[in-house]
Formats: sequence, structure tokens, C-alpha cells
Amino acid sequence: MQEKLQSLPRNSASTPLHRCCFLTGRPRANYRDFGLSRHILREMVYACLLPSATRSSW
Repeated sequence: MQEKLQSLPRNSASTPLHRCCFLTGRPRANYRDFGLSRHILREMVYACLLPSATRSSW
């Protein structure tokens, strides 16, 4: 069984190893709903490119 598993290619898994940002490829701080990292999401909200997101005001 172990020999069969080792003979498979490294990237043969059907699920991705990490969720990455769609634009930058950043592996951390991603929002699943948008597929973007927090940096890009914030820039897009400030530029009014995401109609469903709103800025918070204190």
C-alpha cells in the first residue's frame, strides 16, 4: 500500500493544498466569499468595486 502511495505524483490530490488569493497568491488572510486576501479586499472596497461590501465608519 505504501509503495502505491509513493508512486503517485506529488500534486495528484484532488483538493488544493492552500487557499490563495486570486490576484496576489497570498496564502494567508483570505476571505472565502470573495477569494481575495484582506489587503486586496480592502483596496477594492475603498474603490467601490465590490457592491456587496461596505466600509465601516467609527
